[in-house]
Amino acid sequence: MNDMGAGSRSTPLQFNLRSFVALAALIAAVAAASHLAARSEEQILPPPKDTIFARKILMGAIDMNMDEIETMLAPEGKLDLAEGREHVETISTMLMAFPHMFPPSTNQWKAGGERDPAMDTFASPDLWANMSDFYERATAASKVAFAASRAKTAAAFRPLMADLRAHCNACHAIYMKSE
Repeated sequence: MNDMGAGSRSTPLQFNLRSFVALAALIAAVAAASHLAARSEEQILPPPKDTIFARKILMGAIDMNMDEIETMLAPEGKLDLAEGREHVETISTMLMAFPHMFPPSTNQWKAGGERDPAMDTFASPDLWANMSDFYERATAASKVAFAASRAKTAAAFRPLMADLRAHCNACHAIYMKSE
């Protein structure tokens, strides 16, 4: 005999109804938790101007590393291949992170007027309209930089650096506004 007693037995309809109610409550709880998590995540995101400033710092660091390499590659320069490889490996890593610093909230280009060079964006609105292309370009440039960081000779390093410069210039021509 069953030790649950006759009064505590569930009919199939009651079991299904209880299961449904429990499942609905679980779904509601998960949805509420997800909504709260999304809201708290939104609240901790930095203001767009801070993100723009951060990506300008990153681009400045990329530019400083490129300047160091291009100075070594200039006709009067002296290439230190080990140092050049270190610089370009840093550039490769930075280029992987760079496209992630363009959330939609930072699409704030405004033509004309007073512009704060540190806090206002120079990124063209075309970047957000073509984010996949921008991402692919940054990835391709990162791969060229990585290949240069593994170059064994100056003869292999130099053309890769010319290719990297061409990637950078092409992306700037499309996605960077100037006045």
